[in-house]
Amino acid sequence: MESVSTLLDSIDGVGRDARRGGYSRPVYSAAESELREWFAAEAGRRGLAVETDRNGILWAWWDVPGTGRKGSLVTGSHLDSVPGGGAFDGPLGVASALAAVDLLRGRGVQPNRSLAVAVFPEEEGSRFGVACLGSRLLTGTLDADRARSLTDADGTTFAEASRAAGLDPAGLGRDEEALGNIGDFLELHVEQGRGLIDLDSAVAVGSFVLGHGRWRLSVRGQGNHAGTTLMADRADPMVAAAQVVLAVREAARRQDGARATVGRLTPVPGGTNVIASRVDLWLDVRHPDDAVTAALVETIHGKAQKAAAFEGCSVILTEESFSGTVAFDPALQRGLANSLGGVPSLPTGAGHDAAVLAGVVPSAMLYVRNPTGVSHSPEEYVEREDADAGAAALADVLEDLL
Repeated sequence: MESVSTLLDSIDGVGRDARRGGYSRPVYSAAESELREWFAAEAGRRGLAVETDRNGILWAWWDVPGTGRKGSLVTGSHLDSVPGGGAFDGPLGVASALAAVDLLRGRGVQPNRSLAVAVFPEEEGSRFGVACLGSRLLTGTLDADRARSLTDADGTTFAEASRAAGLDPAGLGRDEEALGNIGDFLELHVEQGRGLIDLDSAVAVGSFVLGHGRWRLSVRGQGNHAGTTLMADRADPMVAAAQVVLAVREAARRQDGARATVGRLTPVPGGTNVIASRVDLWLDVRHPDDAVTAALVETIHGKAQKAAAFEGCSVILTEESFSGTVAFDPALQRGLANSLGGVPSLPTGAGHDAAVLAGVVPSAMLYVRNPTGVSHSPEEYVEREDADAGAAALADVLEDLL
């Protein structure tokens, strides 16, 4: 079999970002499309039947004669990335699934049901703003009309991008046939925090995913000339936005277990010698208790309104996406722990397609040690030995479930 690291090495040059470092692989970009072609070729080399469904999800099937596909075992992850992301977030799970197929065949495993490796599009939401877009469409947790109307930074709609990728936008939405094919779903992913390095374990079983959402705060003021407008005469939304960023940090620090982040800020029109007319901030808030998350967002909104009013500006809050706290299937968690000899169990603050699917089908996760504890960054890392250990663990679990 090819090692996980060998598979990842083969895509090392795809989507490298010279400005940010790391990788930028937004959905349906040239880089992500090249990765989709790579996956189809690798799956084809293994004799898997590759298909693309109407939501853009790639499926590579190990069909078992006489069993059909309904209730199959499915594993996989995603290939898109955040801007300037690491090499492992997404691709590790996909490469490990391919390596696990090799291991199962090398062991002479004869499955009792079909197995599929799935690749979900726009998991990061880095292009169209909604995380886990593919799995949300599959499960119907995102309205198809809303998805079609989403736009990227260049004004391209998701409908247009889907059409350019060879899909019919009219077919987007909940897919009962595809959902019926999933009996159990298992996602392997790089650990996105520091847990396993301190527990001295290469692998962990996921327990739950913190509730999280994305909101846009639009601070509106008066655009004007930077050289002719006196300081006392300004209604500058950038000044208000700066106060909002500080207020987000302070509000989150006051709430135990909360995480709140402004990771993107866009001034309009964005000229150096121009007072902005509007500043858009994107807010990410997470907490295990969904009621606390909602209350924290309202607190931040209130602070933003006060900061904007002080500068003679206004602010509008818009929810872009929200996922409640998700506990993975208890029976699957126990099965995974038993298969792997009692490895640690870890929660995560990162969202995943498995968490979206958990609302519809039994789902679970495996995490592979990240010694840096850093993710969504070029410093994200997995040792080669740990990558192989993760693929072996995935194969062990799949074998027991097949």
